Amino acid sequence: MSSILESFADALRQAMEKSQPLYIRGGGSKYFYGNPLAEKTIPLDVTGYQGIVDYEPSELAITARAGTSLQELENILAQQGQMLAFEPPHFGKPATLGGSIASGLSGPRRAYAGAVRDFILGVRLLDGQGREMSFGGRVMKNVAGYDVSRLMAGSMGTLGILLEASLKVLPRPEMERTLCFATTMERALEWMRSYATRPLPVSATCFSDGRLYVRLSGMEAAVVAAQKQMGGDVEENGETFWESIRHHTHTFFHGRPILWRLSVKPTTAHLPLPGEQLIEWGGALRWFAPAEAVAANEVRRLATAAGGHATLFYGDRDGILVFQPLSPVLLRIHQRLKQQFDPAGILNPYRMYPEF
Repeated sequence: MSSILESFADALRQAMEKSQPLYIRGGGSKYFYGNPLAEKTIPLDVTGYQGIVDYEPSELAITARAGTSLQELENILAQQGQMLAFEPPHFGKPATLGGSIASGLSGPRRAYAGAVRDFILGVRLLDGQGREMSFGGRVMKNVAGYDVSRLMAGSMGTLGILLEASLKVLPRPEMERTLCFATTMERALEWMRSYATRPLPVSATCFSDGRLYVRLSGMEAAVVAAQKQMGGDVEENGETFWESIRHHTHTFFHGRPILWRLSVKPTTAHLPLPGEQLIEWGGALRWFAPAEAVAANEVRRLATAAGGHATLFYGDRDGILVFQPLSPVLLRIHQRLKQQFDPAGILNPYRMYPEF
C-alpha cells in the first residue's frame, strides 16, 4: 500500500506545482452531488487504497482504508452483530467509506443515533501539499480541544485525500418492527413531535403519500411494549422499506428531474411548496420534488425561516448553487480552513462553494 500512497502524494505535489485542479474520485456513486467541478479538473482515482486495517468487535470500533467498499464493511460488521448506526446511503454498489464520509450523508437512523461525524474517531489524510496527517485515534476516548478529524465529514474532498478512518460502531438491535399509520401530513408531524418527548425506542420515522412509518428498535420487551402503546399496523416488509428510503430506491425518488433536501427544525409545520414531500428524521428532513418551476430563492427562504437550509440534491442546476450560500463569517472560516489544508486550491475546487 505504500506505493499507492507515494503515487497519491506525487500526484498532489505535481498538481500543486502546475496549479492543476484535481477531482478526488472514489467509487463515483455520489458524483451527482455537489456543484460542477472547475474547468480543466482532472480525476484522481483513490479506490485502490482499500481494506480493513483494524477491527476489534469488543471495542466497538473499526478502522478501514477510504477505498473500502461500504458493502464489504457492513457485511463484516454484520457477522459480529454490529452496524454503522448512521446508515450511510450507498446510491450504488461502488460506494466507498471515503465517499460516505466526504459527502456527510446519513440515513433514516441519523436523528436518533447520530450523524456520520458523530461516529468518526480519527482519520489519516494527505493534504493539498501531499503531506500525511493524522487526527484523533482508533478507539473511543475523551478529546480536549477541537476535533479536527470530524472536519472531513461533508468536506466533499476539498481538504485532502482521506486515506483511513476509524469509526465507532454499535450493536445491531435485538428486535426491529415497523408500524404504519394512515394519516395526514399535519397529523404525522404532530405524532413525530410527540414521539420525541416520550420514552419510546423509535429509530426512524418517514411520512410519504398519506402514510406515516415508524421503526422501533431495541430489546424485544421494549419494542413490544411500545407497539402496544402506539397502535398502528405492522409493516411486514419493514426492513425493505427502510432500505428503499436509505438508498433512494423508494418510488418517491423515481423519475424526479429535481430533488431538494431541506434541513429544518423538527417543529416546523408543513412547508407550502408546490410538489410532493417526503419527511424523515422526526420532521427535521424534508425531501421536496417540485411539481412546477419554483425559484431556488423561495425554497431557501422557507428553509431559512424554519431555522435551517436547503440543498439542491440533484437536478438541472442552471446556475443555482447546490449548497445554501454561507454567511460572511462562516465563509471566512471555510476559506481559512481551505488555506491551511490546500493552499494551492487544487482539491475539488468549486465542489462546495464558488469561493474556493
